[in-house]
Amino acid sequence: MSKFLECIGVGKIYPGKTEPVEALRGIDFSCGAGDFVCLLGRSGCGKSTLLQMVAGLERPTAGQIVVAGRALDGPSTATSIVFQDHGLFPWMTVQKNVEFNMKARGTKAAERAEIARRFLDMTSLSGFADRYPHELSGGMRQRVGIARALTTDPKALLMDEPFGALDAQTRGKLQDELLQIWAQQRTTVLFVTHSIDEALLLADRILVFTPRPGRIAADIKVDLPRPRAPQSAAFSVLARDLRGLVGADREID
Repeated sequence: MSKFLECIGVGKIYPGKTEPVEALRGIDFSCGAGDFVCLLGRSGCGKSTLLQMVAGLERPTAGQIVVAGRALDGPSTATSIVFQDHGLFPWMTVQKNVEFNMKARGTKAAERAEIARRFLDMTSLSGFADRYPHELSGGMRQRVGIARALTTDPKALLMDEPFGALDAQTRGKLQDELLQIWAQQRTTVLFVTHSIDEALLLADRILVFTPRPGRIAADIKVDLPRPRAPQSAAFSVLARDLRGLVGADREID
């Protein structure tokens, strides 16, 4: 496998009020271009911290992260991140929100508009370009966040529980749409979740994290045909195995 992303002995310690807090310890894994990898574990186990370090928004206190052959020393143009709260600017229209990352990188206005229209169409938002975030449903706002992240043609899409706050029906629809986009773009996806079913529906591989300090307890290959059926025997067997690894029921929050 050609390594697109590598974490080599990565650790993270935060200063605490009375003593340091060790969030992550000894994280070692790599993934190839186009892989869909889920980081699965209980809340507080360091999954989101690792994602922010891969984005270059946080620095590890130990080890090294390599993206596209370059050791990270700050934010990388090879990655783009989507947060659970979507992070839209309420005073901007959908169109302007989607254009924002491109504008920050100096892309010309006409090119920004054309690229934004393409990704609004891809995320089923082409009729909402002139709306404002408060006029959209939660699922639509998350689509805007995904469209914005894709406009800079990232080699890796980093997603921090992007569907965690949505109702089950909307969550399922956006999971399907994300898989369609991934199939078209073949972008590497690193996806944080605490849902076993979500990880099994989406991922090629699942990295299971221990409680703090977060370490990788297991690296599970999900060799199930797509689209995946949660009712299938093979799905149920993997779900049971993952519950055993994390010591949890269906959801592990």
